[in-house]
Amino acid sequence: MIKQKKSTSILITCLLLIVAVIGMNYLWGCVNCDDKLPSETTLERPIESSEERNALYAAQETEAKEAAEAELANVEAQANGLSQAVYENLEQPAELRNKQEMLLFKSQFIISYNVGTLCPNYVCWSLTPNRAKGRVQRSNNFHADDVMSERCRVDFFDYNGSGYDRGHMCPAGDNKNTTKAMDESFSMTNICPQNHNLNTGAWNDLEMQCRDWARNYGTLYICCGPIYDSKNPKTIGRRNKMKIAVPDRFFKVVLTLGRVPKAIGFIYPNRACGGDMRDYAVSVDKVEEVTGYDFFYQLDDKKEKELERVCNPSAWGI
Repeated sequence: MIKQKKSTSILITCLLLIVAVIGMNYLWGCVNCDDKLPSETTLERPIESSEERNALYAAQETEAKEAAEAELANVEAQANGLSQAVYENLEQPAELRNKQEMLLFKSQFIISYNVGTLCPNYVCWSLTPNRAKGRVQRSNNFHADDVMSERCRVDFFDYNGSGYDRGHMCPAGDNKNTTKAMDESFSMTNICPQNHNLNTGAWNDLEMQCRDWARNYGTLYICCGPIYDSKNPKTIGRRNKMKIAVPDRFFKVVLTLGRVPKAIGFIYPNRACGGDMRDYAVSVDKVEEVTGYDFFYQLDDKKEKELERVCNPSAWGI
């Protein structure tokens, strides 16, 4: 009788253990979705190595950080009533009037070319922090722009012996993020005859300052070009039919829509320029008055007037 009771107890214990195991397998299957056992799930999706998991986590963190930064920038822009998403080529002035104009769209800048002066009316671009940090080496490969017809295609040798530098409008230093953009910056449609001391001095200083601003403030919208005070400017050119007009002055306008939206203009004579950068700073309105161009016209009229009438170098740290 005692043996029979022991056998019954053992049998009951075994049955309870079997039920417990079945129940645990069922619960485990629920946790791992689709009613699959752990072994089945493992076969379909192998466990990643620690390196793979770290790479996945790093990618997710980067994506989340970029999304957060983009959202912050958008919120800041909207707070100022200047959501950048609505603008396309904000750096480009309104359509020019009473000037010959051929628009050339390069990979990172736009040229308004004048076949009368054989120089650009203006060149404009958006200078991003990424462009300002580029590391592509300067090419120095000045070359004719193949999109131009033979009769108005300026080549690098047309400046030889002129006494003027081949002065970039959109600088090579703003195009060091891609090889293509660097090559395009040396196209002669992006070039004006420029005094050597200005090119390597004050004008170069302003170009470097703009890259610092882009790194500090975010995207800059920039437009620059020549100013002709005379209807019959001096010309250079080794070929009889290539009469390249020498600018009397150069302008540059700069806009940022960062945390504190602001705009500023500069006008430099085409000669050696001493003094401080502040000495050549003007309002965007002043540059519009001199050139006849309408800059940043896509902005809300009230905001455009507010930004363009002010010349405050100290707000730019100069």
